[in-house]
Amino acid sequence: MRLKFIFLFLAGFTVFAQQTQKPLVESTNGMVVSTHPAASEIGLQILQKGGNAIDAAVAVNFALAVSHPAAGNIGGGGFLVYRTAKGKAYTLDYREKAPLKASRDMYLDSAGNVIPGKSLIGIFSAGVPGTVNGMVEMHRKFGRLSWSEVVQPAVDLAANGLELTEKEARGLNRNRADFIKENPGKSYLISSDGQEFAKGQILKQPDLAQTLARIAQSKNKGFYAGPTADMIVEEMRKQNGLITHKDLRKYRAVWRKPLVSNYKQYRIIGMPPPSSGGVALAQLMKMMEPFPLSRWGVTSDSTLQVMIEAERRVYADRASWLGDPDFVKVPVAELMDSSYVTTRLQSMDFAKATPSADIKAGVFAGYESPETTHYSIVDKEGNAVSITTTLNNSYGSKVFVGGAGFLLNDEMDDFSSKPGVPNVFGLVGSKANEIQPEKRMLSSMTPTIIESNGKLKMVVGTPGGSTIITSVFQVVLNTLEMGMNMQQAVEYPRFHHQWLPDATRFEANRLSNDQLNRLGSKGYVFTPSGGIGLVEGILILPNGRLQGGADSRGDDTVKAY
Repeated sequence: MRLKFIFLFLAGFTVFAQQTQKPLVESTNGMVVSTHPAASEIGLQILQKGGNAIDAAVAVNFALAVSHPAAGNIGGGGFLVYRTAKGKAYTLDYREKAPLKASRDMYLDSAGNVIPGKSLIGIFSAGVPGTVNGMVEMHRKFGRLSWSEVVQPAVDLAANGLELTEKEARGLNRNRADFIKENPGKSYLISSDGQEFAKGQILKQPDLAQTLARIAQSKNKGFYAGPTADMIVEEMRKQNGLITHKDLRKYRAVWRKPLVSNYKQYRIIGMPPPSSGGVALAQLMKMMEPFPLSRWGVTSDSTLQVMIEAERRVYADRASWLGDPDFVKVPVAELMDSSYVTTRLQSMDFAKATPSADIKAGVFAGYESPETTHYSIVDKEGNAVSITTTLNNSYGSKVFVGGAGFLLNDEMDDFSSKPGVPNVFGLVGSKANEIQPEKRMLSSMTPTIIESNGKLKMVVGTPGGSTIITSVFQVVLNTLEMGMNMQQAVEYPRFHHQWLPDATRFEANRLSNDQLNRLGSKGYVFTPSGGIGLVEGILILPNGRLQGGADSRGDDTVKAY
């Protein structure tokens, strides 16, 4: 047994020294990590101009709406976790909302069955966008530069054009048929000569540039009123969608109380519901406290087992209890209570897997069961931003607003169309997340900021649908417990379990064949997977230097000075 332990420990240790696909970047003055080099560069320019982390965040968001249309957006929504240099924490919810005309059974047929694809693609899948209002609100409260200064770079990027990366060209080509089908009479993001897009090709988006210019000039009124709002409503009228002028006028982002939890000497600042990420990450980290993960090592069977079993139980709670707190009573305190969380793994047996069928959500007195992108920023003063924003699936609903040039989200699929029926990510939900007018749909987004002994330690988050929570969980452990630097932590192969279906997805090189056989004999089911998540992280070293991690699974880029 001792020899086996030494082997596993050394096998885990080798990852600390391995070459990463992207260079490790460190700096002292400021850092931006986003999923596209053009957006990261714009964020850096704002910091160098004297802007703070919020100014850079707004600039990056609008730049991503131009450079990363698969998820960067003005037609979706997201969450902000913000920590000032003095240690004060804030969270802003600008998640999309169900339109006023939405109803509980809107995606069911006459027999009460879910209509395949109706909540996933097309005009009927779109929720009321929150991104623009969220950007305006965070800038109003914390921005330093003028509004036009932080939006104008995105206007210029859309008007002058940007060079397509290989990944973006491939994504546009892959979605060409859907763009044509869902946008009769429009030609957005479709090559004018009928040929496929190629890496290095210049893409100009003049209609989007004009929309962004209206936002730069008039803030909320440049989107939720005036010509842009008229275009959104006209698109709804032509395709029988639900969003009205009243929906747009009524939308408001909401400042919510940050969700704070502890793991050993670390303080974790997360997003409360309607994000499930903050609660879930807090539960996962608390479940890990009794186990000597750093001694076991990142590759050990024991480490994998406790993490998989914790993920299984947390997603069971997520399915039953979490939803929009403005509509349902969410037992956040009970779910995060130490005495409850520590009991969740008592049924675990290292000799065999716990079947998901045997795992139920917790029971609490007084309650009834009821393509995303991320960026992390730290400025030279130490203000920190963690933002995850989304259209849901890659390129959202695939529907462009005619004349305005931007894509609408397909976030309505994040509701529970019918209790117990999985959404596109395989997640099941309950009455807590059923569709209601003006309700915010449940999310897995997990923007996170971590402190150590009162000082800023890490800013991290990722896209990835249902895998967001587990990706953040594993990257955090990679740094705090396994000793990896930020770049190694975000590149290290990941795995994912979400209660149902009862299987663990894993990336290449994460599990050896011997390990698969050993754990398989205990009843664990493993399924090979493509890339899981696109983590963007910033680690603050003991000497105060910033260390960036940009995921090699995508175009993610660190920019610093």
